[in-house]
Amino acid sequence: MKFVKAAKSVMVYPGLAMTSDINPIQSMSHPFDLPPNARVLVTGAAGYVGQALVEALALNAPRSWQWVLTDTQSAEGARTDANTRWVVGDLSEAWVCDALFEQPVHAVVHLAGLMSGRTEQNVTLGERINVHACLDLLARCRTQYRQGGPLVRWLMTSSIAVYGTPLPLRIDDHTPQRPSLSYGTHKRMLELMLDDMNRRGDLDGRAVRLSGVVLRPVLPNGALSGFNSDLIREPLLGRDYLCPVSPDARLWLLSLPAALAHLMRMLGLDHATWSQVMGPAGTCALNAPAWPVTVHEVLQAMAQIDPQAPQRVQFAPQPEIEAQFGAWPLDVSFALARQLALTDERQTFKHDLTAFVRQLAQPILSP
Repeated sequence: MKFVKAAKSVMVYPGLAMTSDINPIQSMSHPFDLPPNARVLVTGAAGYVGQALVEALALNAPRSWQWVLTDTQSAEGARTDANTRWVVGDLSEAWVCDALFEQPVHAVVHLAGLMSGRTEQNVTLGERINVHACLDLLARCRTQYRQGGPLVRWLMTSSIAVYGTPLPLRIDDHTPQRPSLSYGTHKRMLELMLDDMNRRGDLDGRAVRLSGVVLRPVLPNGALSGFNSDLIREPLLGRDYLCPVSPDARLWLLSLPAALAHLMRMLGLDHATWSQVMGPAGTCALNAPAWPVTVHEVLQAMAQIDPQAPQRVQFAPQPEIEAQFGAWPLDVSFALARQLALTDERQTFKHDLTAFVRQLAQPILSP
């Protein structure tokens, strides 16, 4: 087995300062409902969201928690201490799962996956990483519980890609899921698996459907929705940008701090409250609040920061991209999320889109 510990821990996302205005823990009205000595496994821990989530959890969770972090490579500058163990390897390999479950696990935060674009290019690889590897982990959780170990709280990042084209004119908690991408199909399959394991009492499973998290770094992670970040980042950095959707395209935006707040809230929420809200809904998956906007509105907000920024944007709409990623309805309801006290950034910023975009851009505009 190969175990790797990374170098000294640093805050990997400069915009996620743990200050009172954006501290994710503020969204939590309950403490973490896990044992004081909980052993928490985080997959995809070297990714964009994974690194930031590990740092946020380490700052806010009990210091006695044990961390098992895994990815195909260790993160540069990732945390290392006596309570943290890195397992570097492919989740589809049995030895990796053996290493992750050497000791009983109390919670799993499953972030690992092959993104939408790469899954469309290589569906076999997508199935191996997105479906089969995840099912193997879920089977380990079930076996652990049936053999007398702790019931695992499983938190998974799902995706609004479970909704396919043509996208509906309104999305709420009752909108049927009909994915039109393999990535979205994989996510929906796993949601159903969580529902079944919850029904059988083998898991405390929860899935949070995230929309496009911005501003992502310029990395080839294969997410087709990456233009959401490019649209804001590139013009504000003084660079020309060719946008693959039209000015009238409709996006759902979500900041990294809000995404972390959603995940921390769902990880720490007590089972009774979760069941009271989600039980009648008959599902373990909910849509995380996002900010529905048009590209034109985003450009107007950017103009308040840099009047020249909108002029740096040219448009070359790609019909397939716009149909799946630029046609999200502006008419939305996140009622279940609201009942569970998940952060809605429209309320946080008092519907001031310019303030929201300014906050998103702060890390790249700071000297």
